[in-house]
Amino acid sequence: MRIRRLPTALVVLAAAVSLVACGGQREPEGGAAGTDGGRLTIATGNTTGVYYQLGGALASVISSKVEGYRATASETGASVQNVQGLVAGNYDIAFSLGDTASDAVNGVNSFKAKQDVVALTRLYPNYTQVAVRASAGISKIADLKGKRVSTGSPNSGTEVIARRLLEAAGLDPARDVTAQRLGLPESVDAMKSGSIDALVWSGGIPTGGITDLMTSLGKDVELIPITDLLQPLQTRYGTIYAQGNIASAAYKQPADVATIIVPNVLLVRKNMPDELAEKLTKVIFDNKDALVQVNVAAKDITLDNAAKTDPVPLHPGSQKALDGLK
Repeated sequence: MRIRRLPTALVVLAAAVSLVACGGQREPEGGAAGTDGGRLTIATGNTTGVYYQLGGALASVISSKVEGYRATASETGASVQNVQGLVAGNYDIAFSLGDTASDAVNGVNSFKAKQDVVALTRLYPNYTQVAVRASAGISKIADLKGKRVSTGSPNSGTEVIARRLLEAAGLDPARDVTAQRLGLPESVDAMKSGSIDALVWSGGIPTGGITDLMTSLGKDVELIPITDLLQPLQTRYGTIYAQGNIASAAYKQPADVATIIVPNVLLVRKNMPDELAEKLTKVIFDNKDALVQVNVAAKDITLDNAAKTDPVPLHPGSQKALDGLK
């Protein structure tokens, strides 16, 4: 287990949390925990992404604050893989992008049947971050034609939105770009070596891997705006996609960058006992400061938005917890 390329101010704290909470891939005995205690495994994402950092922090909070439970966080390829593993019983809790979770409950795109998953809470928004080599002549997604592009880990939420962006720009992901399905650490390394021209990443702000990339390459790399594709995405997939801005301060860039955001949700199986779902939801909001210390993206986890998980149903136990917190 390792933490790589975190922002300097967070290295010590994030590493400490993850050493306690991250136990590697889970043995296949998911779903064993009941209301009286047990072991819980959290499906997160790439090691330099926000899911991984916050998943480790959440595992630590659960282990220390929910009596009788021990939680561990697992590195994964992220959203699609997380939902698949959750349904299969390999994980008990899973981070997911809202668009992937919507596909899961509707049984479309990456999912051939409706999945019995529900949400504990809505989390923070993910920002679509498209980083390009400044010398590659790329100012919009359509300019990726003929370029070498990392579209994210296989079966990740990043891969889902990367393909949708390319299609919205009139490009065929299989023919018009040389797509490389790389995780974020590998994508950053490939950008540094010059073996790819661009990468797509969907994550919270700031993401450690993107901070590393922007710091290392300086003016040789830039983030491009993509909101010209918001309308076609909304027309096809709905208002799960919205406009946002990557603030200049996030990566010490000269100006804000207009982008597309999508909410994150924390998922569990539908059959999780109500009492356990209530405890888990409550512990998130009672210990939000601990999550914020690991990554400031957690500031955007709010009670006002917690129940806004549509079309993913909110777990009844979570609803009870949220009602009691308000």
